[in-house]
Amino acid sequence: MLLQNLEKYEIILASKSPRRKHLLSELGIKFRVKSMDIPEDIPEGMGMTEIPIYLAELKAKAFIPHLKENQLVITADTIVWLNGQVLNKPTDYADGFRMLRALSGEKHEVLTGICLLSTEKEVSFYASTDVWFKELSDEEIDYYLQNYRPYDKAGGYGIQEWIGYIGIHHIEGSFFNVMGLPVQSLYEHLKAF
Repeated sequence: MLLQNLEKYEIILASKSPRRKHLLSELGIKFRVKSMDIPEDIPEGMGMTEIPIYLAELKAKAFIPHLKENQLVITADTIVWLNGQVLNKPTDYADGFRMLRALSGEKHEVLTGICLLSTEKEVSFYASTDVWFKELSDEEIDYYLQNYRPYDKAGGYGIQEWIGYIGIHHIEGSFFNVMGLPVQSLYEHLKAF
């Protein structure tokens, strides 16, 4: 293993996301998945960069009563920020349609907060990526929602799916961050943990 400083830890990825699981495994890290259902209530007045870190730390803190000395928990939360508002996961087709219509022809930001927690320390950080969508037709939005059902994704889309292929004309920042895990940044923080 390249990250020899992590050999003393049993690493836990606290996420149900198959994308995060895949991306972390691609770093060559051995880990197991264990997640807890935590209400993701955001306090009023919280700023754009504070929200994903707050939510990642909230998920990590749920592990504190069960955390053993040799364990390292990795939590993550991704938000989509458009015109001063958070776009969460869509609740249904109509909500997904509304979100994609709002993103159409616009630039938005995707932010992922990460928390690394052991019994000795806690490290939190975030990554941000700017994403530009082309103008989407109602037919394109409908096709995507009907065929991909992105109701488990912040902002109602997956960059690695059809809508990303046809709709996103460019990004600035980490592609993998938009997928839900900024692996380059995570690797650097794990190396220093």
